[in-house]
This record gives sequence, C-alpha cells and structure tokens, in this order.
Amino acid sequence: MKVFGTLLLLLLVTAAAATYVFYAPYGSSAETFVDVPPGTGASAIAALMEKNGVIRSRYAFDFLRFKRGGSLKAGEYRFDHPVPPSEVYARLLQGDVYTLALTIPEGYNIFDIAAAVESAGFSQPDVFLAAERQHTELIADLLPPGTHPDSLEGYLFPDTYRFSRHATPLQMLTAMVRRFRQAAAQLGLGPANMAQTVTMASLIEKEVGQDTERPLVAGVFVNRLAKSMPLATDPTVIYAALLEDRWRGTIYASDLQSQSPYNTYKHRGLPPGPISNPGIAALRAAMLPAQTDYLYFVSDAAGHTRFSVGLKEHDQQVQAYREAAKR
Repeated sequence: MKVFGTLLLLLLVTAAAATYVFYAPYGSSAETFVDVPPGTGASAIAALMEKNGVIRSRYAFDFLRFKRGGSLKAGEYRFDHPVPPSEVYARLLQGDVYTLALTIPEGYNIFDIAAAVESAGFSQPDVFLAAERQHTELIADLLPPGTHPDSLEGYLFPDTYRFSRHATPLQMLTAMVRRFRQAAAQLGLGPANMAQTVTMASLIEKEVGQDTERPLVAGVFVNRLAKSMPLATDPTVIYAALLEDRWRGTIYASDLQSQSPYNTYKHRGLPPGPISNPGIAALRAAMLPAQTDYLYFVSDAAGHTRFSVGLKEHDQQVQAYREAAKR
C-alpha cells in the first residue's frame, strides 16, 4: 500500500510538472521578435524559441510536435507577453507571422507611395523609387509588344497590404502589380488597350472623387481628344513638376509653360503615361466613358463637379467657384 501511495504521489507530481511545463505561461513582457528562416526544421525552431526566451524547454516543444503534428511555418513572430508553449506552437502551425500594414489610397502616385512605404516602417523613399523604375519587367506582358515603360506608375493597385518588416521594395511592388492584374482581369482589361486606359483612368482619379462623376469626366476627356483640344488638366502639370523635382505646392505660371510631355496644357493628347494609380471605379470609367457633349468641368464649393458644353458657361462656373471660395 505504501509503495502504491508513493507511485501515485510520483505520478501526480509528474503530471503537475508536465502541466506546468506545457501549459504555464512563460516569456518576457518585453517585445521579442523571432525570425524563423524558410526550411528551418521543427527541432531547430524549438531551439530558436528557447534561445530567445519564448519557451522554457525545447524538449517540451518537441513533445508537442510529436503529440500534435503539423507543419510549422517560417516567418517573423512577435511576442510581447508570457504565453504557454502550446500557444506558441499553435501560432507557428497557423503561420501567425508579424506583419505591418501599408495602405495605398486611390490616386496615390509613386512619390506618395514611396512616402507611405517609409511611414509604415519599410524602406527609404529613394530606395523604393529606384526599385520601382528598375523592375518595369513586372508589367511588360501587360503592354503591347515593343512598349518600354520607364515606371510602374498606374499599375500599383490601391489597397491595404500586409508585409513582413523585412519585405523588400521588389516584394511590395510585385504584390501591388499582382493586385492590379486581378483588377484588370475582373474588368476584362487586356494588353491591347491597357496603356491608354490606365493613363486615362489616372487622370480621372486625380480630377474627381465622386464615383458617379467619373464617367462624365471620362466623357469630357474623350470629347476633347476627339476635337484635338488640349486636355488642360492641372494634375498633369503637378506630375510634370514632381518628375522634375520642382513642385512647390501650388501651380505657378511657369509650371503651365513647362515643355514636359506630361503638361497637357502644352501638348495635345494623353500624357505619355499614367500620373497616378487608379482604382476600379476610375478604370471602369475610362473603359466606359459617358456619352455627352460636355467639353469642360470644374469643381464647385460643395466638392461636386459642374459640367459645361460651352466655354462661356464654363467661365461662369469657374467664377462662381472662385466667389464661393472667398466666403
């Protein structure tokens, strides 16, 4: 009886110790990052977690592997409070890696995106912009044969992305172009009319914020092109200044006289490429412009757009806007 009691006590102590090792929280409340490289084996992951103070014992972790099975995922993991090894194991099974959010609103150009990349904690703007210009092969098959773009502008789709802290500019650019491809496929947009449509959509995106007004603005641009009238759109003047590193926060008379091919006051037709990265609504409007006689438009004080057929009516709309802005 005495031996039985001793064995029972030993079993209880062992069970209690096992419960403590497997389920008791462990680790620091300080933020800890553990990067698990691709191809790392389960035992090596256990040792890595132990070394970084996330788990008490690599051997207990190995036991969990034999008990639960499954494939542990590579990536960077963040721990900021004590957790039981069972939770650590579950996170590795799920691939609950640490990522940062990067939000690209509709209408952002490459300079805006580069600034957002830096603000989100990724690479410096100049590094991102250099990669953006270097890796135009990402869109080569989207454009007609013989086309040689010098930028990914227009093809970095607006969305919220999540990347690891160590994501490279190329990885981010690839994800944005991949998302653009999905949108283009959804709209039925192919290489034959891709460049013109995306360029037109980039103008529409910068000119108007109301989805219902986008087809009307597209229609104005189509009508002006048909009459060989300059598009005369301010966002292209701003973009030309940005490309030449002379943008001063407002449009000056000298900007309107710029010989840049992006200056649509000086040059008829569409600019040589997109000036921003349009969303679905702007792309759809560029593909399906409204059929009207409008040749002019201007924003009103309420943030809507006023359309006009003739110049006289347009000038009146512009004057009304200026007077409202003074109030």
